Amino acid sequence: VQLQASGGGLVQAGGSLRLSCAASGRTFSVYDMGWFRQAPGKEREFVAIISRSGGSTYYADSVKGRFTISMDNAKNTVSLQMSSLKPEDTAVYYCAAGRDYYTERPGDYNYWGQGTLVTVSS
Repeated sequence: VQLQASGGGLVQAGGSLRLSCAASGRTFSVYDMGWFRQAPGKEREFVAIISRSGGSTYYADSVKGRFTISMDNAKNTVSLQMSSLKPEDTAVYYCAAGRDYYTERPGDYNYWGQGTLVTVSS
């Protein structure tokens, strides 16, 4: 499984961005898909997850109500729509695929994309 994240960039506080994660191989029927982020000097943290069926989503409290995760099975992509962005959302965002657990724990994910940088200016 190969994951390719894209869509990052520079945006002003209050703005929006849409991240995409393109997956190769058999993924969405087999893996739960998550988004994580890592700010400079900080540990990687969970942002959102969507179940392999697409029927369940879960968000970190810090992004709940502002971010929306979705999947497009036909295009083999998972997206993260980010709105009302804050400077504290600045980080490298990673998509990941997890086979065994519907989880927030980065260590339980099997495959990772390369990351895309989101910078939110104040």
